[in-house]
Amino acid sequence: MSDLRKIAGVMAPREGHKIVTKEYLSENVVRIRVEAALIAKERQPGQFVVVQTDVDYGERVPLTIADADIEAGTITLIFQVVGKSTEELSHFEVGDYIPVITGPLGHPTHLENFGHVVAVGGGVGLAPLYPIVQGLKKHGNRVTVIAGARSKELLIMEDEMRAQADEYICMTDDGSYGTKGLVTTPLKEMCEQDPKPDLVIAIGPPIMMKFCALTTKPYGVKTLASINTIMIDGTGMCGCCRITVDGKIKFVCVDGPEFDAHLVDFDNMLKRLNAFKEQEVEAREHTCRFRAVVKEMTEAQA
Repeated sequence: MSDLRKIAGVMAPREGHKIVTKEYLSENVVRIRVEAALIAKERQPGQFVVVQTDVDYGERVPLTIADADIEAGTITLIFQVVGKSTEELSHFEVGDYIPVITGPLGHPTHLENFGHVVAVGGGVGLAPLYPIVQGLKKHGNRVTVIAGARSKELLIMEDEMRAQADEYICMTDDGSYGTKGLVTTPLKEMCEQDPKPDLVIAIGPPIMMKFCALTTKPYGVKTLASINTIMIDGTGMCGCCRITVDGKIKFVCVDGPEFDAHLVDFDNMLKRLNAFKEQEVEAREHTCRFRAVVKEMTEAQA
């Protein structure tokens, strides 16, 4: 457990899922490999787990399984530090135990030989895209990966994706790596080709998935989006993860996480994702105040 948690008197759990490796893929993106033998054995591409850093009070956070090693009995989780719970999880170190990991949850990605599949990943969305790309290749598909990031420093899993993909295209907002621009630019160019892609799978920020869907729809290219909404229980009971698909209410945790991107009401989903921004800011500010107190304690002890 990190010094921050030790000083605060927060003891690491002695039971649960042991962290065996940890690394930062970028400034705020962490990759951990944890012991979870049963989940590793059963998981399939596209599925996720729900993680809690504290049994009694921890928020339930959905994280996609980025990889699994059945022989080692481990799964790989990649997450971005964006809120209080992911901030807490980032302070867990190798040898610490995550008390609760529930899964695998959600419907697996349907895999077959579609032909040419374009897999579009934005930011940390490249992590859940990776096992899907692996599965697509095992079924004999030709896979083009379009990876997007704001800058070179925020691009993750390039080597892993290049090793799997038949073609790898990198787009950065600032042009610091690959080609400057949005992922929809090469996606549109491929849709205009003959033959056009047989399938597009998009995972990333909701606004990116929305515009991927708007790009492919005029060309009639089937497009799937993997949705990551606000989620609590992960069993379809709380209803927090609901979205509108083709005018009908769906629950991401049990009906998804993948949906026909042309039928998803992204505008409504974006509004719901912003519903608790005020509480998130308050929680992060509380964490910041906590860290300031810990810093003062540390300096006083020095």
